[in-house]
Amino acid sequence: MNYIERLIDRHETSIPLYIQIAESLLDRIESGELLPGDRLPSERELSKRLGVNRMTLRRALQLLETQGLLVRRRGDGTYVAEPKIERQASKLVPFTRGMKRRGYVPGAKVITFERRPAEAAVAKKLRLLVSAPVYFVLRLRLINQEPVMLERLTVPAHRFPGFERFDLSSRSIYEVFEKEYGIIIVRAQQSLEPVVATEYEAELLEIKPGAPLMLERRVGFDQNDQPVEYGKDLYRGDRFRFVTEIAPLEL
Repeated sequence: MNYIERLIDRHETSIPLYIQIAESLLDRIESGELLPGDRLPSERELSKRLGVNRMTLRRALQLLETQGLLVRRRGDGTYVAEPKIERQASKLVPFTRGMKRRGYVPGAKVITFERRPAEAAVAKKLRLLVSAPVYFVLRLRLINQEPVMLERLTVPAHRFPGFERFDLSSRSIYEVFEKEYGIIIVRAQQSLEPVVATEYEAELLEIKPGAPLMLERRVGFDQNDQPVEYGKDLYRGDRFRFVTEIAPLEL
């Protein structure tokens, strides 16, 4: 493999060697020189070709594995991972619809569904009185049967009477909003921030505790500009990439 000899720059630099190796591998993945499913040489062979010890090489590979760019299969080797799924941060695209457009089979597993009093922070987001009744839904979202996102959703109970009668393991919540209640989410205020998985979240998402996640907080507004949903969704950092269009330079 010709890229091996070009992985690291032997010139004087303050950048740690394992980061140089990781960045060079990343460059080859992004350029298409290394394709999804390609198998890297063994650690022994790769460290020998690069003239580095295996601990240094292993740190580089672990860094890329944490970022979801490499997959290490016990007893089989290290492979280039499938490309991350892009989510448009600047557009309101329901998960189910977005995944179907990309050729995936979306799914859901309801973990928790309950009616509860609204806490102060949630009540403020949804313009409700504190302790007003709300429905809280915790769903595990799947693509091709793989858990990739943990969805937490709160909606005002008075806007969605009888919400508990719908099977949210097989239906899109936005589709239920529109078809059953005539409520259409037309815009949202949302924010993104990186977090790490707790033990509980990691168990549900089938990842390691401390693995990177992207937290999306969202308030969705209906056609009358009333807040009708508050969402806190956790996306696996190794499966998703968030992209947005940049506005003109602010002067």
